Amino acid sequence: MLHPRLPSSHPPMPNSADSDQHRLQRLDRMRKPMLLRAIALLAGFCALLVGLHAWSLWASRVHQLEQTAVNTANMARALASHAERSIKVGDSILAEVVERAEVDGLDGTAGERLHRRLQHVVATSPELQEVFVYGADGERLATSLAQLKHGNNADREYFIYHQTHPGRGTLVGKPIRSRSSGVLAIPLSRRINRPDGSFGGVAMASLRIDFFSKFYNSFDVGRTGTIIMATDDGILLYRRPYNEVMVGSSIGDGPIFQLYRKSGPVGTAMLVSKIDGIKRLYSYRHLDGFPLIVASAQSESEILAGWWLAVIKMSCVVTFAIIVLAWGGRRMVRQIKVREALEDELRRARTSLELHNVSLRALAESDGLTGLANRRLFESTLEREVARARRLDAPFALILADVDFFKKYNDRYGHVAGDDCLRKVAQAIAAGARRPTDLAARYGGEEFALILPDTDLEGAMAVAEIIRGAIAALDIPHVDSPLGRVTLSLGVAAGHPAREAEHVGAAWVEAADASLYDAKAAGRDRALGRIGCLIAA
Repeated sequence: MLHPRLPSSHPPMPNSADSDQHRLQRLDRMRKPMLLRAIALLAGFCALLVGLHAWSLWASRVHQLEQTAVNTANMARALASHAERSIKVGDSILAEVVERAEVDGLDGTAGERLHRRLQHVVATSPELQEVFVYGADGERLATSLAQLKHGNNADREYFIYHQTHPGRGTLVGKPIRSRSSGVLAIPLSRRINRPDGSFGGVAMASLRIDFFSKFYNSFDVGRTGTIIMATDDGILLYRRPYNEVMVGSSIGDGPIFQLYRKSGPVGTAMLVSKIDGIKRLYSYRHLDGFPLIVASAQSESEILAGWWLAVIKMSCVVTFAIIVLAWGGRRMVRQIKVREALEDELRRARTSLELHNVSLRALAESDGLTGLANRRLFESTLEREVARARRLDAPFALILADVDFFKKYNDRYGHVAGDDCLRKVAQAIAAGARRPTDLAARYGGEEFALILPDTDLEGAMAVAEIIRGAIAALDIPHVDSPLGRVTLSLGVAAGHPAREAEHVGAAWVEAADASLYDAKAAGRDRALGRIGCLIAA
């Protein structure tokens, strides 16, 4: 529908010159603080713009850090899961080796079966570097290598530990360099007991550091990010970027372990590395069942690199906007000062002229009884709106309304009651003219008209039905009407004046009057409409 329901554009007509004088004085008092209000409005708007900009940037920074914290925490979980699986592989083979050594022994066919088993496990487990079994004196008794080479590891830290500790659990030792292959690896070891419970040797499986390196390098932690795996006591097993010199060093007094001792097995925080001094967002996780900690981190500078770029761009835009506002505001304030000076000069002369014009306009264009526009204003407006609709090829609608059996109403109730009835009907029709361009007018006697620019037939019929319903809701008694109350018949003509042969407004009045006649003939108290202004002969 092309007829929006907007408030009426026709204010009440002034009653006297005194009321107009008071209105103009009130408007003049409202005008005086305009300059201060304009300055305050501009300053407030600039402050609001800066505040919203700062809040938006801060919120996006917090969101970026929170999202990265989630990512690093998920990465730490994946790293911990990978490390647990790898260590469990070594732990499982160690448990099997210890059981075979203690139950079956290592001599004869039992030793040969164990040798074949160890070779198969190492060949099919990319995590494992080597598996060895050492006797109580540290001599090699079994191996995953093709040939058993003589060697003694009694001086190894893990061997000494099991020799002096009766515990049967798996020990994750400090990284060592294999004496058989020269490869740097992480030793996993278990104690082997003799039947009497005394120390009988050690089973050791070494995990390849390059296996972890390949897996950790598949994660994107940025150019200055890092991934760490270390024992509970702070011995570094692996750090990305990889530096072999650092493997086996202590980082127990570093920020990650300080946070671990304070917060527990899982945590995330922005910390400064003691190794390279870079501030990073760390997420760490302690492995379930094993004395290891893994951590991943991204540097704050890389996390916020995109955010800083957005800060620079948006700040430039906001700064430019504020400069433009300040420049425009300065010009506007200057213009306000000039305008107020000119208005003060013209105010006194214009006031008297305005009051006079208002009075003349009210007398010349309004109907004295109903307060609606009179026929003179209606006809001039009709010609102007029809010409405008033709020029813009816009829709146009006209409603003519007539109070049913009004002469009988006057005869029955008298002219005073008749005038009051017309005023009530006029109020209902005026309510239908809700847009500034709509015009409600008294056409003559008990006839009224409503001009609806930019309105099609559907919209005009809807307005007509609203008006008819409003009259019905008044429920004004009319004993000489078949319906027992005052009713209204309405005729509607709508269309595009640019597509009609007739150019004058009178043709639209004639078309609407024909629709009104049809509504009367159809029984009254209804609205009928037609498209176009031409009437068939």
